[in-house]
Amino acid sequence: MTKDRTSKPETPETPETGPAKAGHDFLRSPGTIITESHFPGRAPIDAYGNGGFRFAEMSHRGGLLALPSGVYGWSASVPEDVTFERLDRVVAEADTIELLFLGMGDTGTFPTKETRQALRDAGIRFEIMSTGAAIRTFNVILGEGRPVAAALLPVETVR
Repeated sequence: MTKDRTSKPETPETPETGPAKAGHDFLRSPGTIITESHFPGRAPIDAYGNGGFRFAEMSHRGGLLALPSGVYGWSASVPEDVTFERLDRVVAEADTIELLFLGMGDTGTFPTKETRQALRDAGIRFEIMSTGAAIRTFNVILGEGRPVAAALLPVETVR
């Protein structure tokens, strides 16, 4: 973590204000710089629920992209957020991905027809399922050493 002595203290998150959004102030130690969420490696997802994920002895609240280049925080949080534009990192790594798992929250709701077609046009093979099923399948295939990816929407409870 990088320190910047010029940073000012910020207001804490409360149950009333909810989680911080990109670009907004949130609780952190004075002088701490918050950077984009990224783990530079391949890692199975160890747990999920309460709006986030655990992997590689770390946790992340919000959507998650697990790609061959690493694990990234993702701005999608509901099925309507899953668009071709928001999958730009996946598209950039399409040549290194054998199969993409789209974890669409609790229900496995499909992305729009346009998004699905754009993924096909980009040469990306994908499977759509609930987040829990996507995580379980991703972990098994990742464990086999295959080049898989996952775009995961957060869920509140584990079923």
